[in-house]
Amino acid sequence: MDYREILAQSIEEKKQEFIRISNQIWEYAEPRFQEEKSSALQQQYLKEQGFAVRSDLAGEKTAFIAEYGSGKPVIAFLGEFDALSGLSQEADNPERAPIPGCEQGHGCGHQLLGTGALAAAVALKEKMQADHLPGTIRYYGCPAEENAGGKAYLVRDGYFDDCDVALTWHASTTNTVAHVSSLANFRVFFTFHGLSSHAAGAPHLGRSALDAVELMNVGVNYMREHMISTARVHYAVTNTGGTAPNVVQSEAQVLYAIRAPKVTQVKELYNRICKIAQGAALMTETTVDIQQVSAYSNLIRNEVISQQMYDAMNYFLPQNYTEEELEYARTFQKSISDLDRSNLKNTVVNLVGKEKAKEVLQSPMLNFLCPIPTTSGSGSTDVGDVSWVVPTSYFYTACWAAGTPGHAWQQVAQGKSSIAHKGMLLAAKVLACVGYAFLTQPELVQQAHDAWVEDLDGESYPNPLPKDLKPFLW
Repeated sequence: MDYREILAQSIEEKKQEFIRISNQIWEYAEPRFQEEKSSALQQQYLKEQGFAVRSDLAGEKTAFIAEYGSGKPVIAFLGEFDALSGLSQEADNPERAPIPGCEQGHGCGHQLLGTGALAAAVALKEKMQADHLPGTIRYYGCPAEENAGGKAYLVRDGYFDDCDVALTWHASTTNTVAHVSSLANFRVFFTFHGLSSHAAGAPHLGRSALDAVELMNVGVNYMREHMISTARVHYAVTNTGGTAPNVVQSEAQVLYAIRAPKVTQVKELYNRICKIAQGAALMTETTVDIQQVSAYSNLIRNEVISQQMYDAMNYFLPQNYTEEELEYARTFQKSISDLDRSNLKNTVVNLVGKEKAKEVLQSPMLNFLCPIPTTSGSGSTDVGDVSWVVPTSYFYTACWAAGTPGHAWQQVAQGKSSIAHKGMLLAAKVLACVGYAFLTQPELVQQAHDAWVEDLDGESYPNPLPKDLKPFLW
């Protein structure tokens, strides 16, 4: 039997176990650096499957590595399990319905992502045992991908230094290899301190920290005209200084996300934004504390790994959806906005052309393999940091109805559905097959390494995290 069929069969035999793990993590919905139950669940399962587990890594209590085998090559599977704040939502409900007493929700599919990578590691381990294969496979339980860049700490502390290949995936509405770069990204808090006073009785005695935040934001918005078009800057006011308008706010805070194609470009923007913050403090006679809390590096693409992923996806696609599953997806398509529908149409036209798009859009699931993209991405991921120290690639599988927006309650609602599980199991099969190819073909490992060195073009890991920064809740 073909090794792809053997690995797929292994995953199918345990699929109810993987679905149970994914659904349980969906229920836990734990945010960054607080994924205690989700991490423990995966660790326990992997121990039961014969993996050696070490945890509490790089200052991240929920980070762990599950390892099987010995020697070279070392194949890494990357998993995530953190949820997003503000996205609590009932499962399978196509209308907005937060769960009482719950704030978080898996609006980025990390319950699927981590479990799919875990399933691949388990299937490949069984194949290694059966064939007495040398080499090492590792599952990396990676916390805090959202907002905090948990993998960057693991990279900085050397946990990927001996890896030969790193593989991962992400839930999506399409099936495609993510052979694109990502944006480097800094997250920075600017906290202003002023003087409180009675806003009517003695306004001249107060110095408003909120005024400083607003002036800073105005300054940054003027800066947008004078930065590269591929950069992105977003902010959220996290502390307005209170809710009483008759009190001059003595403290206020804003959190910035600063993105650009390269870390050096982000650093340049970061320095300019710091100057704007200091200028706002001067204008208002306040002071400002600046604290960078995370950093993501841009992704180094690897053509050799991407091609292996593409070939494996092509082998397993298309999926077999039932009419009930397609009707379920149509129900959720009705919940998306007109802007999302327009974006879906444009996306499909770009993928398959205008004439073919009409046919493709008749289905609520994009059940085909997209061409490998050649453009750069606009998002950020801490997988980028891994890619600077080991050849890395990832792909997407369709887990939600076509047009479902990212980081939205509709993703949470579909997160326990059979279409989500089918996308997860497809990802597990692809990862396991790609891992097997690199495990058994030393020449592929060398080709991926040579392509990686060429893509680096003499550059070394920029390690954008401040040297003294430790993982913490914020």
